[in-house]
Amino acid sequence: MQSTPYHIPAAPVETEILVVNSRFIASLSPAFSVEQARAFHKSIRQRFPDATHHVPAFVIGHGSSVITHCSDDGEPSGTAGRPALAVLQGSGLGDAAVVVTRYFGGTLLGTGGLVKAYGDAVREVLKLVRRAVKVPTTTLGLQLPYPLYEQVQRLAAACGGETLGSQFLEDVTLMLRFRDEQVEPFVAQLTSLSAGRLQPVVLERDPETIFPVD
Repeated sequence: MQSTPYHIPAAPVETEILVVNSRFIASLSPAFSVEQARAFHKSIRQRFPDATHHVPAFVIGHGSSVITHCSDDGEPSGTAGRPALAVLQGSGLGDAAVVVTRYFGGTLLGTGGLVKAYGDAVREVLKLVRRAVKVPTTTLGLQLPYPLYEQVQRLAAACGGETLGSQFLEDVTLMLRFRDEQVEPFVAQLTSLSAGRLQPVVLERDPETIFPVD
């Protein structure tokens, strides 16, 4: 039985906030295993080797089969990793890893200040995340005359399709990707639109495509 798709990050994102002269750089990435999440944490440490702290939090999976982890990385216990993880979990994302890198600015923030700063850093980076789902998809190839191009593009978009490529020669050639459940409705409407003249061909099937939803 196929599990229900859940939202994951479509791509890595990063942002920075300044709190009383301390820099908090929040880096977020898709991560589909604990190993990938740890590798992401390591890569951030290597990018910012002179930072004071690199606080990790990750959520692998979703719902009842989820693995979570966080660490304070030298900050006072409970002031960094836990608030970062709480905000990440509250976003509803799965398969996501975040690292908040801190450059100490010379002023102690106190327990409450740290909790707020680490939480706020994750909130800010989440605002930049494009959401996606990991779903089975089918990529179709289609050749069509120019007069039908705009209608087919609108039809593909209405069926949730994504245009991966196009070529404009004597005819137009399109490469379109759909979630599997949308292929049949698209083909049926395409047949109706073209009175059966247009027949797409299957170019690829991918059981685990990261497919943007916003």
